[in-house]
Amino acid sequence: MPASRPARKGVPQDAASADTKTRILDAAEAQFMEHGFEATSLRGLTSAAGVNLAAVNYHFGSKEELFQAVLTRRLDPMNQERIELLERMEREAGERPPSVERILFAMLIPALRLARDERRGGKNFLRLLGRAYADPAPFIRHFLSAQYAGMITRYKEAFHVALPQLTRQELTWRLHFVMGALSYTLAGTDALKLFAQVAAFEKYDDELLLQRLAPFLVAGLKAPPLADSRKLELVSGG
Repeated sequence: MPASRPARKGVPQDAASADTKTRILDAAEAQFMEHGFEATSLRGLTSAAGVNLAAVNYHFGSKEELFQAVLTRRLDPMNQERIELLERMEREAGERPPSVERILFAMLIPALRLARDERRGGKNFLRLLGRAYADPAPFIRHFLSAQYAGMITRYKEAFHVALPQLTRQELTWRLHFVMGALSYTLAGTDALKLFAQVAAFEKYDDELLLQRLAPFLVAGLKAPPLADSRKLELVSGG
């Protein structure tokens, strides 16, 4: 779906129109982050943006399209940066493939850069992204799947070369867990509580968070595959 409506005949997309669109996106990003998609009302959103409902309808058409435009504005540049960073690491590696650690860092670093850049939404956008992953609305799941498809396919191929012992099916599962852990961690709320409980002496910091997360993800990716003949046994206590 398009992120915005094309200019109507006789209605130029001038600076004032672009400013209105940006204000709507900024207000929507904050409202969706705080309340989630379903609980965000267009009335509250238009009030926060200082526009009327007609402006939202003109630029975005519906709340669903507006939500997608909010995500696309940040995700497209971040995913492109991820692909470019991976390609640079592959060139630097020469004939040998990049290590699992370097491939993972190529995925994490753009998210960290975004978290530090308030002009691109910063931590609030990453928390919104975390909420979006947990949202049960089918259109959100389908949209995120499509939005990430190109980047995930590119990284899946790189990980497949670095982890030849894993089948593609097993690697798909592991990358699913990696993306889930990353989005859940960057969503922020539970991470803030955890820092308060077990690391009161540490200042909350996204870089430190990703430094703690990276070894966990690397270990999961590198874990030996489960033999077909083996079964996990559920051990009950008591």
